[in-house]
Amino acid sequence: MPDFSPAELLQAALEISGSAAAIPMRYFRSEMAVEDKPDASPVTIADRETEEHIRRAIAERFPGHGIYGEEFGESSADAAYIWVVDPIDGTRSFICGVPLFGMLLGVLRRGAPEAGVIRMPALGEAYAGCRGGVATRNGVAVRCRSVTRPDEARIFINEANRMVEREPERLKRLMAAGHIRRFSNDCYPFALLASGRIDAVVDFDLKPYDYLPIVPVVEAAGGIMTDWRGQPLGLHSDGSIVAAATPELHRAVMDRLG
Repeated sequence: MPDFSPAELLQAALEISGSAAAIPMRYFRSEMAVEDKPDASPVTIADRETEEHIRRAIAERFPGHGIYGEEFGESSADAAYIWVVDPIDGTRSFICGVPLFGMLLGVLRRGAPEAGVIRMPALGEAYAGCRGGVATRNGVAVRCRSVTRPDEARIFINEANRMVEREPERLKRLMAAGHIRRFSNDCYPFALLASGRIDAVVDFDLKPYDYLPIVPVVEAAGGIMTDWRGQPLGLHSDGSIVAAATPELHRAVMDRLG
């Protein structure tokens, strides 16, 4: 199988996600059927058509590469390169007409994140990064802020509704940190982190397609992204996420998670 540089993979991810972005916008803020999957998460025709488009584009351009998508599962799971697809990250937002849903597309090489794109179709924004490269927003370089102290940080907490039920003490400690704190959801806070608008994101109970495409973007912007134990993220991580602008701030947030 041919070898590909991180930059080549990133360019392909930008092109493939860009070609798919019009699909959810055809359905956005229109009436459509909504189904509940076995895990009680919603799915629409827009989710499925978008992932089908992305999977076809990957198969045509990179035959032999594996794919791990939210809606249609895994193919060629033992391949050296595996593309990770979340066609609509934030389907609940999409259904409700909130423009903060995203599209996530990343690629792993032997299990390690190589390149990733956070695309926001309704906002016209694409955040991208790869191993050894710089992070960009619509082609312009971006970088995390240099904040190191929690009392100066802008901290976003995703999935707080789940943390209230399952991790109340950790949530309480997080709510005592930060100069600005916001509850949020889905992928856009990570884009804000990479582009220097906020300083840390704590997330919870995610699937690999929710976080693996984001890792190269945050890291290329100079940030740090791990699980709650400080371990690198992979296909078998437990879905607990800490992302921060600096190592010092990352450690401080980790301390509050215990």
